Amino acid sequence: MIDFLITVMPWIWVGVLVVSIVLEALTLGLTTIWAAIASIPMIFLARAGMPLKWQILIFVFLTAILAIVTRPFVVKFLKTGKQSEGNINSLDGQTVLCISPISEFKFGEAKTKNGVVWTAKSDDGTEIPSDTICTVSRVEGNTLVIKQVSKNQDSEN
Repeated sequence: MIDFLITVMPWIWVGVLVVSIVLEALTLGLTTIWAAIASIPMIFLARAGMPLKWQILIFVFLTAILAIVTRPFVVKFLKTGKQSEGNINSLDGQTVLCISPISEFKFGEAKTKNGVVWTAKSDDGTEIPSDTICTVSRVEGNTLVIKQVSKNQDSEN
């Protein structure tokens, strides 16, 4: 039984490596990548015949040290978990063109100055016809909340 376990342990660590990489690829949360990295030396330690309890202890220790020491630097470098709100906050107060009509129970669309089309709704629930100049009151998720400023009388395009 012990001989079988000694011959199989390197393959178990390879399995831990593969499962950790797959889980990391699915979550992208920088959680299991440390276990994947820690399992690489464990393959060689298992091949050298190290006792199982020491393998597990070293694996847990390496995973914890890697996570504690390197994770803050990697998160800062990759900027994971943070969404820049600079572009969204810059939309507040911006003038937009309502390109499809908005009513109290129906969202419409508004085009910003840079040509991006957003879902839009009225700030106070009033109807806003298309081709109306509006200002952005706030952003709720991916929807602009807009107020009507004036109707666009310009017929030139």
